[in-house]
Amino acid sequence: MVARVCAWALRPTVFCGGGAGRTAALRWLSPAWGGAANSHFSGRFRSSDMNDVLLKDKRNKIMSRGLPKQKPIEGVKQVLVIASGKGGVGKSTTAVNVALALAANDLTKAVGLLDADVYGPSIPKMMNLKGNPDVSSKNLMRPLVNYGIACMSMGFLVEETAPIVWRGLMVMSAIEKLLRQVDWQQLDYLVIDMPPGTGDVQLSISQNIPIAGAVIVSTPQDIALLDARKGAEMFRKVNVPVLGLVQNMSVFQCPKCNHETHIFGTDGVRSLADDLGLDVLGDIPLHLNIREASDSGKPVVVSQPESNMAQAYLKLAAEIVRRLPVSPT
Repeated sequence: MVARVCAWALRPTVFCGGGAGRTAALRWLSPAWGGAANSHFSGRFRSSDMNDVLLKDKRNKIMSRGLPKQKPIEGVKQVLVIASGKGGVGKSTTAVNVALALAANDLTKAVGLLDADVYGPSIPKMMNLKGNPDVSSKNLMRPLVNYGIACMSMGFLVEETAPIVWRGLMVMSAIEKLLRQVDWQQLDYLVIDMPPGTGDVQLSISQNIPIAGAVIVSTPQDIALLDARKGAEMFRKVNVPVLGLVQNMSVFQCPKCNHETHIFGTDGVRSLADDLGLDVLGDIPLHLNIREASDSGKPVVVSQPESNMAQAYLKLAAEIVRRLPVSPT
């Protein structure tokens, strides 16, 4: 009920702009909790002691139910999550190019891409997609499609410059709807671009849907490796198979003299992989073209398929598929 009040209060500022598409999207995103929230709001928080009792009782009820039962996403054969412990290591760029590479390596496969980073969605810009998803007669959101990849993101539901000012309950409601109320049709692979860190979103997704494998992205820098280790350990604790690590921005080659410089260190991800008993799935170079292609909405796998950068992503996708379990028919 509290989240319903928060949603009502935040709508004018968070969801600016109009149009039938955005109205439908807001209706789809709105929490479906019943009850007269306003009538109970003041009474519920009249006493901090009463509030503590209510919270404790709610916590006990949740704990008594145990972990949620995993339920597959309708129409999706295998879910692959691309994660990182720290932001800024190129996780979203990797997720986009891996999704495109999965489709390029096998033209018979249908691939989708889900942007689970509610606060900082990047997929719309990287995939050159704008607009509001249509809502089907079954009240399911239809993904936007470009380069043959079906995409869904919170970035389609808000203005590009509008901040998402939500507490945890609202974020979890949005994630649940992005998982369960999207018409993915039939997909062989759904790539999920996870937010950085090891918080509520990661835990909720890991516990609610079966995940075929997780890929951890990190630069070779010591600071990034500390959080990459935490990310790998988190997935292990929730019984999600960690397929391996990706060493991103592994080396910089000067475009003038071709001299190679390891700006973030040398083979730090390989050392971490050895410690964790995992494989390094691929090395992605630090290259100007990767950044420019991502910013322009033309990822290197589709805009420069013969380049060394694109080939690195294609090899990475092949290594991922090789480690995935046999897909259900």
